[in-house]
Amino acid sequence: MRTRDTDKEKLVYEKAIEQIVKEGFNTFSMNRLAKACNISVATLYIYYKDKDDLIKKVGTTIAEKFFSMVINDFNPNMPFEEGMWIQWRNRSAFALENPMEVSCFEIMKHSPYADEILKTGELTAFKEYMTAFFEHAIANKELNPICLDVFWSIAYGPLYTLLGFHREGKSIGGRPFTLTEDVMKQTFDLMIKGLKP
Repeated sequence: MRTRDTDKEKLVYEKAIEQIVKEGFNTFSMNRLAKACNISVATLYIYYKDKDDLIKKVGTTIAEKFFSMVINDFNPNMPFEEGMWIQWRNRSAFALENPMEVSCFEIMKHSPYADEILKTGELTAFKEYMTAFFEHAIANKELNPICLDVFWSIAYGPLYTLLGFHREGKSIGGRPFTLTEDVMKQTFDLMIKGLKP
């Protein structure tokens, strides 16, 4: 049996993401991926059982990478505003540093693979961490008592809108747009005002 080559694994991971983002799942195949990586199809089966296994593993890897970056320097018991700013910084850093992975994950979240990818142990721990932060902020009267869905929409919706503008290079009306720390902080301050009691 042949051994695993981490360089090839990395190449397969990157090319799979690229193909899924550019062409979606309909044209994605092990043959096309092997050709793009300049390896034999048999090599892919060293790493993955089949196409579905490959897609799930790529999605899980992206999710785990995102979750670990988002909780960097973050503690669910920290003051609400401080914790939210760390969340915004970490989430924006991930999106800006990994645009292809973010695009791929968005596609996967709205696919039949989503449930499988999102049930990893890391996600469960991440959800518990973020729920503890949310509940702690309400208990400390730093956050209006609202449901989690409303919280998420107000807390992260503005950030992801700005990141979308940045990714496209333009905002409303086609005006050129680049996300800056000042724009992010101004938006953050308004979001915090809307959530605090």
